[in-house]
Amino acid sequence: MVRPLIPLLLALALVACGDETSGPDTASRAATTQTPEAVTKSGATATKANLLFGAEPRGSRQQPAAFGSYARGCVAGAVELPETGPTWQAMRLSRNRNWGHPAMIGFIRRLSAEATRHGWPGLYVGDISQPRGGPMTSGHRSHQMGLDADIWMLRPHRLDLSRAARESLSSISVRSADQRSVNGNWTPAHMQIIKAAASDPAVDRVFVTAPAKIAMCRDAGRDRAWLQKVRPIYGHHYHFHVRLKCPAGSAACQVQRPTVADLSKGGDGCDETLTWWVTDYLKPPPPGSKPAKPAPKRRHPRDYTLADLPAQCTAVLASD
Repeated sequence: MVRPLIPLLLALALVACGDETSGPDTASRAATTQTPEAVTKSGATATKANLLFGAEPRGSRQQPAAFGSYARGCVAGAVELPETGPTWQAMRLSRNRNWGHPAMIGFIRRLSAEATRHGWPGLYVGDISQPRGGPMTSGHRSHQMGLDADIWMLRPHRLDLSRAARESLSSISVRSADQRSVNGNWTPAHMQIIKAAASDPAVDRVFVTAPAKIAMCRDAGRDRAWLQKVRPIYGHHYHFHVRLKCPAGSAACQVQRPTVADLSKGGDGCDETLTWWVTDYLKPPPPGSKPAKPAPKRRHPRDYTLADLPAQCTAVLASD
């Protein structure tokens, strides 16, 4: 049956990231003058955690470890993805979100090199995480443990963009205006790069607009096991979002449930639950129908204080 899976699909959407086409986000990063030391020594944990983590300019000098969950956590020992590499460029540098767990940085290097096998010069990489993870000053609910990354749908024109160009350039949408199918921007290379991401053993799941998954279900042929990791979600037509599994050495990292093997009993997800995203999900309510009962309001991670995060996150902030 389709209906029992619908709450699960919507729950996945709640921890998704936003499109990577907006401008720089610098004002909110400078909105706090309170230092991590002042917070930990005074116990003044009422300060919003996103201001504390957003003010950190670099990763902590600790052994790499992810703490908590993708939408409520932090990362120790994060490393910076170099702004430019042989097969990638980090975008929106003013956000300082090109930091991640070393496992994620290694993955991006692998995937961007793989992209060259499919006619792309590399990848444009959007948000990964803040230098110490944690809730962000704007945008995402997730991306808090350095294990999430947004990859632009735009095939790189060049890999020597200036900092200014990386702020002004926008990605492209691969979804039609009616949200029911892919548009002319979608290419076989998109599918092959997403397939490579989903086939990587370190990857837990890949979020992408439902029309893209429908297209991949249609064109995958017999090699379909990787499709199970590709999850449809609203938005995500300007980029796809890769989420890694909890890496070795991160015992306090919470494995996301359900795991990949649980959904659709190991199927490829190319069923009626996928069709729902481009049919019932898009239908307006019938005339005269009563409004649906609103879901209970959930706190946004931007409202979290340090006390809402795993205890290890206090040490991550206090570290050199």
